[in-house]
Amino acid sequence: MRYDVLIFDLDDTLLDFGMTEKHALHNLFMEYGLPNGVKDYLPSYKAISKVLWDDLEHGRTNLAELKVERFKRLFLEEALDINAEIFGHQYIENLGKEVHMIEGVEEMFANLSGCRFAVLTNGFTIAQHARIGGSSLKDLFEVIITSEEVGFQKPQAEVFEYAMDKLQILDKSRVLMIGDSLSSDIQGGNNYGIDTCWFNPHGKKNVTAIQPTFEIQTWEQLVEIVKKQVQCK
Repeated sequence: MRYDVLIFDLDDTLLDFGMTEKHALHNLFMEYGLPNGVKDYLPSYKAISKVLWDDLEHGRTNLAELKVERFKRLFLEEALDINAEIFGHQYIENLGKEVHMIEGVEEMFANLSGCRFAVLTNGFTIAQHARIGGSSLKDLFEVIITSEEVGFQKPQAEVFEYAMDKLQILDKSRVLMIGDSLSSDIQGGNNYGIDTCWFNPHGKKNVTAIQPTFEIQTWEQLVEIVKKQVQCK
């Protein structure tokens, strides 16, 4: 195989979403006079959000509904008198202000500078573009594709088809999809018929039937994989 087109997930692949989420929520709770908001409500919020993102991957909800519903459920559960729709919009704005790079990402891109790069993310368009634009990665990607703009989300094959059209790629064997989520990134790449690389820095055990082409724990390992296949300058 020759991998000269690398498509990356964004959250918890290139950028640390846990830090982004925590800071964005803390700053917003502070605006609402709840300085202990993250400490008091983050565990409940994360549990609710996980369910809704799983619903998104399986087509049971969409991003517009998810943006508000997660806070509706949180505020109901915690008996908070806050407008979930307004809070949801403000939270997306706060996400866009947070840039927390995962270790080794910048060096990895520098070592693969002859390859073509793209981002394919299920996140919100405004937030994802703002975060990339505020980072050292801002000029690296030929395209930044969000599920919100496409109307489909990973692991649906349609969003990968959209990406390939945007990149004008006909030969799938040239493409490698890299991401941290087995159910979204890896299953999606498998569904579409491109090779996949599971970024698994914490060494989680794969207890699913989803099988990536490669599994890595560091970005140096991705460089090794790609350089074995194609000469990236």
